[in-house]
Amino acid sequence: MSQIILASASPRRRELLEQIGLNFEVCPAKGEEIIIKKEPKEVVMELAAQKAREVASMLKTYGDEHRTLMTPQDTLVIGADTIVAAGSEILGKPKDEEDAFRMLSLLSGKSHSVYTGVAFVFIDRTGRAGEHIFYEKTDVFVRQLKKSEILRYIATGEPSDKAGAYGIQGKFAIYIDKIDGDYNNVVGLPVAAIYRELDRLGIDPYTW
Repeated sequence: MSQIILASASPRRRELLEQIGLNFEVCPAKGEEIIIKKEPKEVVMELAAQKAREVASMLKTYGDEHRTLMTPQDTLVIGADTIVAAGSEILGKPKDEEDAFRMLSLLSGKSHSVYTGVAFVFIDRTGRAGEHIFYEKTDVFVRQLKKSEILRYIATGEPSDKAGAYGIQGKFAIYIDKIDGDYNNVVGLPVAAIYRELDRLGIDPYTW
């Protein structure tokens, strides 16, 4: 029997994997994020890989030290990271309400891109590891927002833990004119792309 591990504490990513019927465990990465790249697609792939590698290394170390407790199995660790790119600026989670207001004002009346990087780290029964990393991009078009609308949305508390200070699956949905690309990618995990990439690798996650 093999296992899938999601290296993220995000309830949205967990819900998306549950939605498509995968059996998996959650083991969030806790290390500090280190960004060296500059291009949005490279940044998200870098961060996703850091998360997946961290959790995979913990599992491998634990397995090496507790062989009598571990059942030999193949393991797939999935790491993911999402950012919003508005022009040349990368928007992460807002530091405070003032920062959220700045971000939402920047997105108002324009299109921006949402990138999610996904990293697979595989550990086989012998302890050998391999990886596969990719990204998905979705363009999002936000209608012109009034100051009162931005302040009302911030007051809901929803922007505080979301890249770009908004959640497309939440109350901000009324301000989205349209999207070009995968909706789930904006939520935080492009499940269709994950299935596509696993299929390319010859892996069926439902029988893994």
